[in-house]
Amino acid sequence: MITQKYITDLTYRINGACIEVHKILGAGLAEIVYHKALEKELGLRNIEFKSEFQIPVMYKDEPLNCDFKCDFLIENLIVLEIKSVVAISDIHKFQVINYMNLLKVPKGILVNFNVKNLYHFGQETFINKYYDQYD
Repeated sequence: MITQKYITDLTYRINGACIEVHKILGAGLAEIVYHKALEKELGLRNIEFKSEFQIPVMYKDEPLNCDFKCDFLIENLIVLEIKSVVAISDIHKFQVINYMNLLKVPKGILVNFNVKNLYHFGQETFINKYYDQYD
């Protein structure tokens, strides 16, 4: 049974994988480099994920044919969106929240690899109404 504790523990495992990638590669690289390294690190840690996961978007009960993808969907529970930017802006946060709601998953993690210390400055987590279903 999936619980909030399981989701929290999974979050720590994901953050650990991101920190390991950042520790090895540092800041200043293109997002694609971090993406590929993170695919390898998640695999090494036996964390189930889908990379470049296509998000279905409905408009007035009709599917929109658009190429709309999140960076990672982890165990069908957590959206992981990665960036390599000078600063995280509100639009990046809205992006993660929208992905979570469209996929009906309880948690999202936004990671910016372009920081000196990933643990303190490079990640933010979000929960939504679906999180309460996992007591």
